[in-house]
Amino acid sequence: MKLPVRIVEKPWGRTDIPAAFGDMGGRRIGEIWFEDPDGDAAPLMVKFLFTSERLSIQVHPDDAAAQTAGYPRGKEECWLVLDATPDAELGVGLTRATDAAGLRAAALDGSIEAMIDWRPAKAGDFVYNAAGTIHAIGAGVIVVEVQQNVDCTYRLYDYGRPRELHLDAGLAVSRTTPHVEPRDRHVPPQGTLTLVSGPHFHLVRVTDNWPALENRNKPVTVVPLSAGCTIAGEPLGFGECARVADPASVTLAPGASAIACWPA
Repeated sequence: MKLPVRIVEKPWGRTDIPAAFGDMGGRRIGEIWFEDPDGDAAPLMVKFLFTSERLSIQVHPDDAAAQTAGYPRGKEECWLVLDATPDAELGVGLTRATDAAGLRAAALDGSIEAMIDWRPAKAGDFVYNAAGTIHAIGAGVIVVEVQQNVDCTYRLYDYGRPRELHLDAGLAVSRTTPHVEPRDRHVPPQGTLTLVSGPHFHLVRVTDNWPALENRNKPVTVVPLSAGCTIAGEPLGFGECARVADPASVTLAPGASAIACWPA
């Protein structure tokens, strides 16, 4: 089942979206979402992001905090960088420990921007943002993001853009220490690698031969990262996404790559 697409314009988006996603008519596109037919009940969402400016400095709650606030679940997410300009950066965690009061003051006067651990970004970089991780995506990247399916983002700082901030809610769930995450890595161009194995979802980057997945009868979301992906003989191109009941029906041509994800 190919998933329908939602195109989201953003002030920090781009007009040079790859042609595989279709003609955007010069619009500034920031995100392309693939919408699961289960809607809000679906546990996962996959999207592509395209940036020309820094995204807001933000944080997401865990399941418990989100459910207390009335959301169905929290939000953990991960990024796989597909393309990056030479000066591209990802902001993940803080450079030094602080406290909630210090973080609030920095968010209000803008100095929080210098507190973020901005790391160089290049194609193949993988970052896992556990709930509570303060983060931001910099300019000049294309990433594919897999996340828990909930529209819950607490903005701490937005570079003066006229959008609402959520300091009280955001500070209540923020980790005020540097980011330490063993799943962060650089993914080489070839090889089938398990990048996430819970607690909320599984994620495998696949090249060439499609593996047997331990998905325990849960549907698998397949996202091609190149040409050469087919499902039961039908092509699935870059810029598309499908939910597959039987992942054994997926094949990849030599040199092709894709990601597969499913709920834990």
